[in-house]
Amino acid sequence: MQGYRGASSSGRRRGRIIRRKEMPLWQELPLLLVVAFCLAVLIRTFLVQAFFIPSGSMQTTLEIKDRVLVNKVVYDMRDPLRGEIVVFRGTDNWAPEQPSTPVSNSFGAKLGRTIGDLVGVSRPGERDFIKRVIGLPGDKVACCDAQGRITVNGVPIDEPYIFENSPLDQPPNPRQCSSRRFTEVTVPAGEMFVMGDHRLVSQDARCQGPVPIDNVIGRAFVVVWPTSRFTSLSVPDVWKTYAAQHPVATGPLGARPDPQPDPATTAVALPLFLTVGVSARSGLWMSPRRRRLRS
Repeated sequence: MQGYRGASSSGRRRGRIIRRKEMPLWQELPLLLVVAFCLAVLIRTFLVQAFFIPSGSMQTTLEIKDRVLVNKVVYDMRDPLRGEIVVFRGTDNWAPEQPSTPVSNSFGAKLGRTIGDLVGVSRPGERDFIKRVIGLPGDKVACCDAQGRITVNGVPIDEPYIFENSPLDQPPNPRQCSSRRFTEVTVPAGEMFVMGDHRLVSQDARCQGPVPIDNVIGRAFVVVWPTSRFTSLSVPDVWKTYAAQHPVATGPLGARPDPQPDPATTAVALPLFLTVGVSARSGLWMSPRRRRLRS
């Protein structure tokens, strides 16, 4: 009988369900917040980031205080295309469009800027800009034709997105884009010619020169805030038509074609939006260094 009782007791032990002790909510909630924060930082650094628009140089495509999502991986797989809106780091020739303000380096200030980056409300920096790509390596860009339009490789471009163009009768200024006219520019290899949609106020490649493609942070592909202005930032039809009629060759002076929608844009935008809402602003491709945006 003793052996039988021992076997029965062993069987009950083997059949017993061992339950994991549940973590109290006051301990689990902070852990979940930390995990969500880490995921947001990873997505912001490597995939998609939100940018705050501080000035009117891209009106009315982008209004002041808009938040846009920027795909930071698309140009690892292809070159920029004419008509796309890109965020990039300006060269030394590019003057800030907004006055700089003193920045505190205290721990509290740095923490505040980091959190602000993650929600897309921190102050913009002096060397990051957002503009539209007009010319690619090897392109000849000039203004103007008889109707006051820019020309790319001799082809006039009707730009329906322009808001308040610069005057035709004002002479060009090498340091201020106050005139619509500028002499023909051959875009150097590895660089791009960019302009703002609000030509009257935009300081861009007309007077500050092309910028290296390597300085591109990413492509702005959707306005996410305010919700009343939610819209995609696709390539205008005029540039799609131009690309179809004037294809560029693959190589050091050409841009690679874009046969399909941008990979990863849809895949990463939703997790980012769900994780951090309107998330952070600038940053350089696959680098964790924080950068801020100038429009």
